Amino acid sequence: MNRRTRLAVAATAVLLLAACAREEAKPLPLRPVLTAVVGAADGRAVQTYAGEVRSRIEQPLAFRIPGKIAERLVDAGAVVRPGQALARLDPVDAGLAAEAAEAQRRLADADLRRYRELREKNFVSQAAVDTRQTAFDAAAAQAGLARNQSAYTVLRAEQPGVVGQALAEVGQVVAAGQPVFRIARLDTPEVAIAVPEGRLAEVRRAAAVEVTLWAAPDRRYRGRLREVAAVADPASRTYAARVAIDDADARVGFGMSATVRFLADAAGEFLAIPAAALFQKDGRPAVWLVGADATVSLRPVEVARYGSDAVELASGLAAGERIVVAGVHKLAPGEKIRIAEAAAERTDRAGRAR
Repeated sequence: MNRRTRLAVAATAVLLLAACAREEAKPLPLRPVLTAVVGAADGRAVQTYAGEVRSRIEQPLAFRIPGKIAERLVDAGAVVRPGQALARLDPVDAGLAAEAAEAQRRLADADLRRYRELREKNFVSQAAVDTRQTAFDAAAAQAGLARNQSAYTVLRAEQPGVVGQALAEVGQVVAAGQPVFRIARLDTPEVAIAVPEGRLAEVRRAAAVEVTLWAAPDRRYRGRLREVAAVADPASRTYAARVAIDDADARVGFGMSATVRFLADAAGEFLAIPAAALFQKDGRPAVWLVGADATVSLRPVEVARYGSDAVELASGLAAGERIVVAGVHKLAPGEKIRIAEAAAERTDRAGRAR
């Protein structure tokens, strides 16, 4: 290798070393972190529960006699009125039974008239007439019962409502009392929820109740705690409760998912943060506080109450301070971050349902 070649190799090595030094000196990009400014909430939210919209009155309808369904006149979802025919049984057997009972009644009637005529001529005793009178009364009652049984082949709605379920099909043989339809009243919508045993007192003390449909989150309905079960469910250890919707409109449909919020009397303001912002250090709750220079530090806090999606703080933070609300387990004390605002949401609304 001549001298010129050696000089070229040495220059190339120097350039490579300089490039590597520049790469090592290049700072790492800052981690983007979702943050929000802590604000005060109104202090009225007590508890939030998810539930299902149902009717207060859900009536199963069944035939009063057994038979084979010959016709079903409505389907699930149909709106019905009182007295409307919903289904029919095969009427042949019931009709024959009614005719037979009526024939027995006519025979007993003719027999009674004949014995009365004989009694007027003193050919039979009064006891014989009384016996025929009893037989006629029994035959007349049996004929009336047979007529009623024949009318029971038509199943009619007892109240206005909507058909929630159709439980039998044409051609199916049903027993007396076997449900064929389930009718729900349209004017008694309510939300079925399950309340943990530790929250019963707060639910009963609530000053107001709000209901929000998942399908229409922009509309809030006025609710009312109507009923709480006296016995807890043995599996979930929760109490079944019903919240009536007092100002329901056409958007409220049975089977919809809903959120129920129980509100207490306003008792000042508190600080509420998203549950995802809470961090555990040495078994105690803390949050990542973002400083003016975009560095993070841990701040211990005291939790007053845990909610489903927010945490109410008793102390540790002040309104206006910025905290990390996502990715808290990936940070280290003193780390510098790139601040990203929570989209369309601040922690002053963390305790409110959307």
